[in-house]
Amino acid sequence: MDQRRVVKISKYLAKHLRHRPERIGLSLDTEGWAEIPELLDAAARHHFPFSRAELEHVVAVNDKRRYALDGDRVRAVQGHSIKVELNLPEAAPPDLLYHGTVQGTVAAIRREGLRPMGRHAVHLSPDRETARRVGARRGEPVILTVLSGRMSADGHRFHLSPNGVWLTEQVPPEYLSGQYS
Repeated sequence: MDQRRVVKISKYLAKHLRHRPERIGLSLDTEGWAEIPELLDAAARHHFPFSRAELEHVVAVNDKRRYALDGDRVRAVQGHSIKVELNLPEAAPPDLLYHGTVQGTVAAIRREGLRPMGRHAVHLSPDRETARRVGARRGEPVILTVLSGRMSADGHRFHLSPNGVWLTEQVPPEYLSGQYS
């Protein structure tokens, strides 16, 4: 499949499985799953037809492993701005996790910590390079170091998505190290 087509379908899935299923008349269950036949029908009705084979290909080759298939269902594994209960396992995080952002947000983050903003949870990366790529999507990246082991010891809960992204409700400023790079 043409790479441009893969990207278009992936972006379409992100929009409708993470943010706006109602835009195409799609129903997600409480865990964010969509029935594949319903998704394919909705996409076709809204002038963006794709096949099940294309869907399966996009899920399989997505470099960030953003989607999961389960029989006749598909869902985004994290990044939702709509209310879903992903039922991801709670897990003890490593001592340090990372968050990529841009300089314009650093002052507010130092005051308020990391908040999910319009998302379901705060997303944290297991390594600096992944966080750098995330931050670079919006400009020159700034990498924040999160004292996640200390947060966990203090009772904050973490969940690990199937694609390796760590999720937590918020990161208070006291758990951000002084190293902003």
